[in-house]
Amino acid sequence: MSELALEKLIQEDQCDEVLQELMIDYGQDVLQLVYSYVKSRETAEDLTQEIFVKCYKALPTYKGQAKMKTWLWRIAINHCKDYFKSWHYRKVMVSEKLSLFSSPKQKSVEEEVIQKSEDESLVSVVMNLPIKYREVIYLFYFEEMSLKQIEELIGIKQNTVKTRLRRAKELLKDELKEAEQWMKN
Repeated sequence: MSELALEKLIQEDQCDEVLQELMIDYGQDVLQLVYSYVKSRETAEDLTQEIFVKCYKALPTYKGQAKMKTWLWRIAINHCKDYFKSWHYRKVMVSEKLSLFSSPKQKSVEEEVIQKSEDESLVSVVMNLPIKYREVIYLFYFEEMSLKQIEELIGIKQNTVKTRLRRAKELLKDELKEAEQWMKN
C-alpha cells in the first residue's frame, strides 16, 4: 500500500488496517533488524511484537515527515536501545545461535559444509562487533541503505557513519584473519 494511502487511513482513524499493512510489509525486516541488535531469536520476536504495539499506539501522531518505513525503524531502533537499558537485559542474559540456511543451488556436501562454516564465522564476527559498528554494517550491507538514509535513521552525521563503517570493516578483517590463523593451527 502506498504512503499516501496509509496516511489517509491514519487520518480516517483506521489504524488497525494500517498496522496490518505495516506488519505484512515490514514485519520480517523489523524482526531482522531487532535480531541484529539482540542476537536472540526469541527476544527479537518479543521485541518486534512490542514495537508493533508501540507503533499502533503512535500511529495517530504520525505526521508524514518521514517515510513510514523510516518512522517504523526509528521506533524499532529506539526500542532496542531501551531494551539494552532495561533491568531484564542487564540482569538476564539470553543467548541463541543463529541458524543459517544453505543456498538453494545444488552443491556438494563438502561445499555446503565449507560455505556454512564460512557464513557462521562471518555472522559470528559481525554479531560480536560493538553495537555502534554492528548497526551500520547491518543497515548498509544487509538492508542496502545509503549513508544518507543511515544518517537520518540513527541520528548521526554521515561522516560518522562512514567512519563507523570503515572501523567496522577493519575490525571484521582483523577478526577474520585471526579466525583463519586459528583454523590453520
